[in-house]
Amino acid sequence: MTNETARTERRGESLVSRISTDLRRDIEAGKFAPGSRLPSENELTREYSVSRAVVREAIAILRAGGLVEARKGAGVFALEVNAKAQPFHNLDPDRVSSVIELLEIRTVFEVESAALAASRRSATQIEAILEAHNHVRECLLQGAPTRDADFALHLAIADATQNRRFVEFLQLIRTGIIPRGELQGAAPGARPKDYNLNLQEEHGRIVDAIIEGDAESAREHMRTHLRGSLERYKALLRTKRSDETPQMAD
Repeated sequence: MTNETARTERRGESLVSRISTDLRRDIEAGKFAPGSRLPSENELTREYSVSRAVVREAIAILRAGGLVEARKGAGVFALEVNAKAQPFHNLDPDRVSSVIELLEIRTVFEVESAALAASRRSATQIEAILEAHNHVRECLLQGAPTRDADFALHLAIADATQNRRFVEFLQLIRTGIIPRGELQGAAPGARPKDYNLNLQEEHGRIVDAIIEGDAESAREHMRTHLRGSLERYKALLRTKRSDETPQMAD
């Protein structure tokens, strides 16, 4: 993958995510019937202008979700879709309760991801983490939405664990991974008004710990970062439930 492609991937939707999402949509819509062959690796690399590694990672996500199977020497084939059997099939990012469910999972998952990244990161992965971190800062300075940039940073940290399953899991829950401003009545794509007001500082502590190779510090700073978000959304849920509770007449 060229440097320009890598920058594009980190600054917007991940190319891996884009390919897996497109193929998932086509499979679920019936464009690829059960048993039919998906486009070849070469066809997908040409269509999306990416490396084979990117295509293979996208296919791995579909395999993990039970949507396709690879047959040696024959290609990748669509499986019958059972929506209710798919992980997170009923995830609704517009519901505060769904955001809380994901934040609880992430608090367990990403705390260890940060610690592993601090222990295993390569020089190239440190560069990727720093670039993603700086892009979040640029978005904040410009008043631009931070959702994609925020996700790209967490994805870069997951990649630095040297365990691709961390990356696959984040891709799987990508839709609801970053809390949305719409939950508080903000414009689409906006950050919630009280979501990580010190976002860059919190990210910075995690990034510094990973660069220094301090696994315990990375673990604690990620825990603090996610736990703060979790508590804010629990408070928001309590407020919503209070507003919806019928009041007794005097």
